[in-house]
Amino acid sequence: MNWRLLYTPPSSGAWNMAVDESILEHIHRGESLPTLRLYSWDPPCLSLGHAQSFADVDVERLKANGWEVVRRVTGGRAILHTDELTYSVTGNADEPVLAGGVLESYNRLAQALLFAIRELGLPVEIKEHISEPATLNLNPVCFEVPSTYEITVGGKKLIGSAQARKKEGVLQHGSLPLTGDLTRICQTLVFRDEAARDNAAQRLLARATTVESTLGVKTDWETAAQALVKGFEAQLGIRFQRGEMSTSESERAEELVREKYAHPSWTERS
Repeated sequence: MNWRLLYTPPSSGAWNMAVDESILEHIHRGESLPTLRLYSWDPPCLSLGHAQSFADVDVERLKANGWEVVRRVTGGRAILHTDELTYSVTGNADEPVLAGGVLESYNRLAQALLFAIRELGLPVEIKEHISEPATLNLNPVCFEVPSTYEITVGGKKLIGSAQARKKEGVLQHGSLPLTGDLTRICQTLVFRDEAARDNAAQRLLARATTVESTLGVKTDWETAAQALVKGFEAQLGIRFQRGEMSTSESERAEELVREKYAHPSWTERS
């Protein structure tokens, strides 16, 4: 299987989300190969799940930190994107890696991620879905909510991923926190009081972790990216061609920034 490998520079949340959608449209039209894109965010950005209420966002605190907010096309809860490696996988629904529905493709991709993280020296494993009381799932923080085939280390969630299957094809993206304080996200969300905010931060630390927290040493973005590529090649039989975005993809991404991802009608839905 021939895929495109795309590295894009650290960029705004609106641009990052627009690029993933633009790539998906071009693959659907047969103008681009299925793509693994590896990227990061500048400035840090809070991303909301597709159906998540904007009322979860503490706008004043977010602005005070100089951080942005964007809404994803994928589901799930909020993630603060900073100090991480983000990946996106984009392709047609009949692509062998992505065929068979959400859980089947999600599990296939999880095996590649598992291989990659083990390459970095982390003793990770895949946990199938753990049922919890529905009340716990009201939490706005993604990394505190269990998901099917999530990748954990020492019982703590390491990678948060989400998938959207649309008429144009399949988009899955996820984040691997490399370093930093995971509880920073609690500064960007609305809680009933400061005690609730502190409690959420403590629960998050108990349930999620970073690469550095696990290994005790920092892993740079490039090293993590190389491990991810190796995992996809070894586990899924993909042959990557290092590529760039086409002019058409770039132009469509800029359109999507203006019309959708940087527009309040999309981002600020309740």
